Amino acid sequence: MVEKGRISYLQMALIMYATIVATAILYIPFITAQHAERDLWLSPIWGSLSGFLIVLIIVKLYKLYPKKTLIEYSELIIGRTFGKIVGFIYLFFLLHDTAIAFREYGEFIVSAFLHKTPMVVVTASIALSCAVAVHGGIETVGRCAVIFLPIVLAIYILIYVFLIPELNVQNIFPIMRDGWLPSIKGSLAPHAWLSQFSLMSFLLPYLTQETKVMRWGMFSVFASVLTMVFINLGNLFLFGEIISNIQFPVYDAARFINIGSFFEHVESIVIAVWVLGGFVQLSSFFYMLVLGTAQFLKLPSYKQMVLPIGFLIILFSDWSIPSFQNMIQGMNTTVPFYFLTVQLMIPIVLLCVALIRKND
Repeated sequence: MVEKGRISYLQMALIMYATIVATAILYIPFITAQHAERDLWLSPIWGSLSGFLIVLIIVKLYKLYPKKTLIEYSELIIGRTFGKIVGFIYLFFLLHDTAIAFREYGEFIVSAFLHKTPMVVVTASIALSCAVAVHGGIETVGRCAVIFLPIVLAIYILIYVFLIPELNVQNIFPIMRDGWLPSIKGSLAPHAWLSQFSLMSFLLPYLTQETKVMRWGMFSVFASVLTMVFINLGNLFLFGEIISNIQFPVYDAARFINIGSFFEHVESIVIAVWVLGGFVQLSSFFYMLVLGTAQFLKLPSYKQMVLPIGFLIILFSDWSIPSFQNMIQGMNTTVPFYFLTVQLMIPIVLLCVALIRKND
């Protein structure tokens, strides 16, 4: 086996939680609000359908082909040639997805804090840090998730606790003034983000136990959706109708905090804490890409692939997205369909073929 390390259920759930939530709470509220407006808090609930469905499919596939990842069992299901094609498509998508995640990280850091720093310097620095964790293996990534994510979650909850005097619950009304359609349109981005639970496939073979994998996978989806709903409601209560004009509402919310004229300007703390969550997310993407590539090429170890793939990630993060505006436009139009096609449709097709072959 390419990976010798093992992780617990909790570590798996936290890794997947970070993979979804770290950037979702920054970018998704703005994108969702373009369609849903006041009903943006409903959109992650509709989006949860993709998350729960993909966990169900990935766990079912894993039970049919234990100790295998999607890259490995695709060849067993549809044959070596077509399996290699599917594996290549999925890995290329994962490279692109990882590059997008690194670019999202870089765009936020440059826009909010390091205004004059070249983007490539920011992405390269975090890529180097992540490479160290990835080289350490799945256990290193899992331990980082356990240590960092409770801190990140606590800080984000405290942001809105401190802002309670500024929150106006009336901003949520009228609910569904224009019917269901706006919130459903706004759910495209949450659908896309939550479809990334297909990446669980790269973690399941390395669990210390496998009896409760479905329960913990569903729990991770539920926690991710609950966090997105909480953040969206907090932003809506604070900003009201202007939420659709604010690109980084969580960051801007932190700038509102002012307690006794001495506890203020905490946005720098928010950035520092978000970097911890971003580190876990980017390390997870990086690790899954390196692991999948090693399995695709039938290599005995993934560690020699860490630096070359890290270099590719930096290049793709710079090449694949011309500007921040293009990135946001893509997330609002084509990216959700791109994510859903690869991360939801491919596992569905694989499961259908696998069940047919099992019944023959």
